[in-house]
Amino acid sequence: MNGLIIFGLLVALMLTGMPVSISLGLTVLTFIFAFTDVPVASVALKLFTGIEKFEIMAIPFFILAGNFLTHGGVARRMINFAAAMVGHWYGGLGLAGVLACALFAAVSGSSPATVVAIGSILLPAMVKAGFPPKFGAGVITTSGALGILIPPSIVMVMYSVSTNTSLGALFMAGVIPGLALAGFLGFTTWWRARKYNYPRQPKASWAVRLRTLRESLWGLMLIVVVMGGIYTGLFTPTEAAAMSAVYAFIIAVFVYKDLGLKDVPRVLLASANMSAMLLYIITNAVLFSFVLANEQIPQHLADWLVGMGLGPIAFLLVCNVLLLVAGNFMEPSSIVLIMAPILFPVAVKLGIDPVHFGILIVVNMEVGMCHPPVGLNLYVASGIAKMGITELTIAVWPWLLTMLVFLVLVTYWPAMSLWLPRMMGMV
Repeated sequence: MNGLIIFGLLVALMLTGMPVSISLGLTVLTFIFAFTDVPVASVALKLFTGIEKFEIMAIPFFILAGNFLTHGGVARRMINFAAAMVGHWYGGLGLAGVLACALFAAVSGSSPATVVAIGSILLPAMVKAGFPPKFGAGVITTSGALGILIPPSIVMVMYSVSTNTSLGALFMAGVIPGLALAGFLGFTTWWRARKYNYPRQPKASWAVRLRTLRESLWGLMLIVVVMGGIYTGLFTPTEAAAMSAVYAFIIAVFVYKDLGLKDVPRVLLASANMSAMLLYIITNAVLFSFVLANEQIPQHLADWLVGMGLGPIAFLLVCNVLLLVAGNFMEPSSIVLIMAPILFPVAVKLGIDPVHFGILIVVNMEVGMCHPPVGLNLYVASGIAKMGITELTIAVWPWLLTMLVFLVLVTYWPAMSLWLPRMMGMV
C-alpha cells in the first residue's frame, strides 16, 4: 500500500510539469511527514551522505573532459580520420559519422555532447555532399547515443552509485556491446545508402589516412589513458575521470590550441552548471531510494515477482518494457536512479548478473534518448539539423528499429556484456 502511495505522489507531481528532481524530493518529504515516524533530521543527513560516494566524483570530471573536447577541435579531427577510413563506401560520410560518434563516445561519456560535437560539423557537410538532411539527422541522432554505452559513461556511473556494482567492470562490459551497436548502426547506414545510391567520397590514400590519424591521435590517446589506466589497475574509474579532464584541458589548450586560456572559464562554468543539475537529481534520488528501502518496497516486489513464478526471461522482458515506457517521460539519469534500486534486488534474486543488468539498462536508455517526447538526442539534433521533432522522429526509425533488435540481443545473450570483464577477472 505504501508503495502505491509513494508512486502515486511521484506521478501526480510529475504530471504537473514539475522537474523530476523536485518531484522526487517533494514525494519523499510528503511521505515522511504524513506516513512515517522517520525524523526529518535524517533527511538532511541523507542529503549529504547520499553524494559522499567516491564514484560520484567521476561525473563532474567526465562532463568537464567532454566539454573541453567538444569545444577543442577534437571532434573535427576524429571526423576527418573516420571519413578517410570509410568515406569511399556507400553512404561514406554517414559511416564516418557512426565511426566518429563511436570514437568521440569513448572520450566524452555523454550522448548529447556526442551529437553536438559530431553533428554540428558533419550534418552541414553531408547536406553539402548531396545527402538528404533526414538521412544525416537519423545517423547522428542514433549514433550519438553510443556516448552512454561505450565507456566512459555517466549513466554507468549513475547505475554503479545506485546499486554498488563495480564501475570498472561496467566500463569493461560496455566495450563489446558498444562496438557491436556501432557495427549494427553502420550496417543500417550502409544498406540504406546502397539502396538509394547516396554519394560516396573518393578513396583516400594511405598517406591521407596516416596524416588524419596523426592529427587525431592526441584525442584518441584519451581512450588509452582512461581504459588502459583502469585495466592495468593504475587508477580507479574516478581517478581516470580526473586524469581525462586534465588531459582534455592540455590537448585542447596547449596541443591543438583551438581553445584559448580566456575560453577556459566559460567551459568550466558550463560544466559546473551541468554537474550541479545532475548532482541535484542524484541527491533527491538517493532520498527516494532511502524511503523505498525504509518501507522495504524493493524486497516486497522481489518476493511478489518470484512468488508469481516469473523467471529471468519473463522478468527481463518486463524490465525492457518498463524502461522503454519510462524513456517516454524521463531522461536517463532520473530513470536509472529511480528504477535501478527497485529492479536490481529482483534481478539478483533471479540470478541475473548485476553487470549484465546494468548494460541492459544503459541500452534501454540509449533507445529512450532517440524517440519522443523526451528524447534528449532528438532535441539536440533537431536544433543542429533545423528539423521539427516529428520530421526527425520519422527520419530515425530505421536506426531505432536496429537498436531495438540489438536490445533483444543484449538482453538474452549475457556473454556479449560479460566476456571481457570475466576475462579480466573483474566479475
